[in-house]
Amino acid sequence: MKRGFASDNNAGVHPEILQAIAEANQGHAVGYGDDKWCDEAKAAFRKEFGDDTDVYFVFNGTGANVLSIQTMLRSYEAVLCATTAHIYVDECGAPDKMTGSKLIAIPTEDGKLTPELVKPYLHGFDFEHHSQPKMISITQVTELGTIYSVEEIKALADLAHEYDMYLHVDGARIANAAAALNLPFRAFTRDAGVDVVSFGGTKNGMLSGEAVLFFNPELSKAAKYYRKQSAQLFSKMRFVGAQFVRYFQDDLWKKMAAHSNEMAQLLADKVRDIPEISITQEPIANGVFAIVLPELIAPLQEAFFFYIWDKNRSEVRWMTSFDTQPEDIEQFVATIKKLLNEKK
Repeated sequence: MKRGFASDNNAGVHPEILQAIAEANQGHAVGYGDDKWCDEAKAAFRKEFGDDTDVYFVFNGTGANVLSIQTMLRSYEAVLCATTAHIYVDECGAPDKMTGSKLIAIPTEDGKLTPELVKPYLHGFDFEHHSQPKMISITQVTELGTIYSVEEIKALADLAHEYDMYLHVDGARIANAAAALNLPFRAFTRDAGVDVVSFGGTKNGMLSGEAVLFFNPELSKAAKYYRKQSAQLFSKMRFVGAQFVRYFQDDLWKKMAAHSNEMAQLLADKVRDIPEISITQEPIANGVFAIVLPELIAPLQEAFFFYIWDKNRSEVRWMTSFDTQPEDIEQFVATIKKLLNEKK
């Protein structure tokens, strides 16, 4: 398959990440994370987020989100999230099934929650007939390609803590957010009042592996048990640790994320002047959302694979990756123009 614009999950693995895996593949090492690579990776996370950050490696983003919720909530407690949230739409009910907690989805215009949107759902406390609101979960970058500012996150954290709740960040594309904001990870997570982060690497050049970061070790005492119960404890964890070690070295994560973001901006700039295409969200990270002619979608998908985001309004999503090249975009835009000319 040639490089398309369906998902950053479709991209390969950065060569230096692969090299790190190969270098870790020498001899034996103690399993289940008790190895030097995982120790170094945890140290890298603590350098970014604080010395008392509790780090748990898992296989994938769904596992990270489940572990975050399961560790901090009881089954009678609820998570408030956007209707577009990955935990609500794209995880096949895994958070509900694995945690027993109820997900309460809040409609948003741009994928972002605000205190004003959340407050109407903060009721039923200490009433045994209602699920008890206990966590606000936001996605950074959101599923609509938008990004929370530090101030917006602080406002949600303050609201959560006012009601004795937690703030969780689904950071599947957290590197893209950090690159777009030009801020260290800590600035818009821990320092903004976030309690737990699902930290993603797979969408930004890694082979596999995510991490759950707890900023209050008192809240994460059960995490290692829930990780095992939810089948997220990898026996050969050194290969996840080795990836994260290289990921943080020389800010490789930032180079990949910044490039991905730049390619999305380039794509948006190239299609912005085509009358038949209307960009629906100003691209900030590595996603371009656009409304196109319905009859254009199928032939364009044959040339460059991508997904339809909202069929009812003919909205598509074009994602760029760490390995997207300017020539990919040039060919894509040329194909759009060719198809449009053929329809005249």
